[in-house]
Amino acid sequence: MLSLPESEWLPRAAAYEARVERFAAPFLERRMRQQKHPVEDFLFTYYTQKPGQLQRWHPGAGVVLEGSAAAQRLGWKFYTENDGGVGLDLEAFGAARAEAIRFARIILAGTASRPGNFACFGLHEWAMAYKSESNGIRHEYLPLRLGAAGTDRVVQEHRIRCTHFDAFRFYTPEAVPLNELQPTRETQRDLEQPGCLHANMDLYKWAYKLTPAVPSELVMDCFELAWDIRTMDMRASPYDLTDWGYEPIRIETPEGKAEYVRLQKEFAERSDALRGRLLTVANALPSAV
Repeated sequence: MLSLPESEWLPRAAAYEARVERFAAPFLERRMRQQKHPVEDFLFTYYTQKPGQLQRWHPGAGVVLEGSAAAQRLGWKFYTENDGGVGLDLEAFGAARAEAIRFARIILAGTASRPGNFACFGLHEWAMAYKSESNGIRHEYLPLRLGAAGTDRVVQEHRIRCTHFDAFRFYTPEAVPLNELQPTRETQRDLEQPGCLHANMDLYKWAYKLTPAVPSELVMDCFELAWDIRTMDMRASPYDLTDWGYEPIRIETPEGKAEYVRLQKEFAERSDALRGRLLTVANALPSAV
């Protein structure tokens, strides 16, 4: 067990809360005004962790917090008195979150073991807008950069091989049979691969599902990675975001494809490091052995 005095952990907690505030405060302000943002809302609306949950700092497993301020955490789930301070009850956490720990370990290790696919060019977003004249589009307040017919033509002229079920499930009905793979929730553990933008965004999901055993700084590392990936994902999408300040990645051109692959590989490198750190945490938890 590592013991942290108040003089050390309180500044860490304050720095972390300020780190979260930079992202959470604008979202909460927009929500009060009932305004949407096609890029910056995503991590707070698609994923289940709420801003208030993200704003709570946790030191992670194997750390005891000293001082009177730590006693406030005795009302927090999975916190208990420990070695003269306050820390996590890992046995209780392992028992309550056994399935989440087990599945996260499978996904993280399986994804890390496979080669990355760097030839998808973000076509999952285009498949979600395929035949929009009859299906509509997910972001109804955004125009299609190439129009409906141009978007359909890009889908028809490319090979589509999305491996990620949580992207594939939003395809329009006409786009589903065009995907060379037919991912399901059951095959997710077999198909996830480290080149996939959505699989790498989901590192944030696995991090918060293992909270509070994961140090909050690692959770935010995953959050910021997912934020950057979401930005790139929407720039490469069929939507026109120039009015929002985003220049498109024109994946329908050779230059756009090259830019997409370059950024995708950079994200894969960042993700590999974070995936390894998360897997280390998951493997050390009681129910993961």
